[in-house]
Amino acid sequence: MKQKLELTWIGKDVRPKLEPRILLEDTEKSYCAKQRVSDNDQFDNRLIFGDNLLALKALEQEFAGKVKCIYIDPPYNTGQAMKHYDDGLEHSIWLSLMRERFICLKRLLRSDGVFLCQLNDEEMAYAKVLLDEVFGRSNFLNHVSVRMKQTAGASGGGEDKRLKKNTEHILIYANDKDGMHGFVKFNDVYDEEDLFDVIEEMRAEGKSWKYTRVLLDLGRREFFKQIQDGNGEPIDVYTHYGVVMLPISVLAAREGLTEQQCYKKYFDRVFRDTNAQSSIRTRVMDATAGKGDFFSIEYIPRSGRRKGQKITLYYKGNNCDLIAWLGDVAIKKGDRLVKLEKAGTYWEGFPLNNLTKEGASLFRMVRNRKRSFIRCWSSALILEIGCLIRLPGPALRAQ
Repeated sequence: MKQKLELTWIGKDVRPKLEPRILLEDTEKSYCAKQRVSDNDQFDNRLIFGDNLLALKALEQEFAGKVKCIYIDPPYNTGQAMKHYDDGLEHSIWLSLMRERFICLKRLLRSDGVFLCQLNDEEMAYAKVLLDEVFGRSNFLNHVSVRMKQTAGASGGGEDKRLKKNTEHILIYANDKDGMHGFVKFNDVYDEEDLFDVIEEMRAEGKSWKYTRVLLDLGRREFFKQIQDGNGEPIDVYTHYGVVMLPISVLAAREGLTEQQCYKKYFDRVFRDTNAQSSIRTRVMDATAGKGDFFSIEYIPRSGRRKGQKITLYYKGNNCDLIAWLGDVAIKKGDRLVKLEKAGTYWEGFPLNNLTKEGASLFRMVRNRKRSFIRCWSSALILEIGCLIRLPGPALRAQ
């Protein structure tokens, strides 16, 4: 018998048989105007009442293969009897219910689409294995930890023998991570902080701020030789004579500037050096050993942020330390310098108030229903269970 690695549970092979469904508009509950008044009016939202699995089957008729982003916030299965829905399903029943919805949701995604599922630690690990099965483990993108609560608290209620829960989890999958027309990348998102606040904070903590020198003059550049990267692609190496570098403190004193004024004036030339471990740096070190103390290279990287673009990198000293520019981690914003920190897989700082405001619409939460709802746009779909949110757009029922 052919075997495979999978998550199994009682009733996994019992699958509901669902026929195609249609959506019927209930105009009395629709929130959209009868006609467009301005170009900013939103007419493409959907509010669907009914069982969400039936609603998803109805959406397949119009949206299969068309949705770019899906976010779901399903029941966490905490074992509690919630006022508006049952959050204490037997584990195998929860898995069966989620598996059918995961399958339907995957059908809605475009080839370059992404799927996000938020859970706490009650079922997250099992959902990960289940999603690997539905989407393919190779399409897993990230596991994000989201800070949801403060750890401090006077009561400590609900902690019993365990640590206080202050994070939740978002599992992210691509519909097709590696295909020609598949997922490309997330948009870059950065946290911003005043650069000089960062510098002062690091100094107060006894940490070393590294971006403290200015490259005033690259001197005279001469072609040195051509080497190859690991794929046999060319790397042009240049040597530099008469390079001028000065510490920020020396330059500021020489020109009668404050430290902050000096950073602002020479922002594009402020740097630090780093012994970055890379095969490119190793090849440059081998090619230039004992032949100078400042080199630059030009080549086209085959991967990374600047893939396919010709770039220039600078190396200094006997160890060929890589020059890292302040401008790669900070920006000018008016008369301020702002330090950028690229968002990763730990998210915090999201206020939980005003969640009723989303996009350009004001959502009013109604907590007297036990129905699920689906918010659907042409490019994004959000599915939640346990409450009702009304928004501009037609009200539909899955039949």
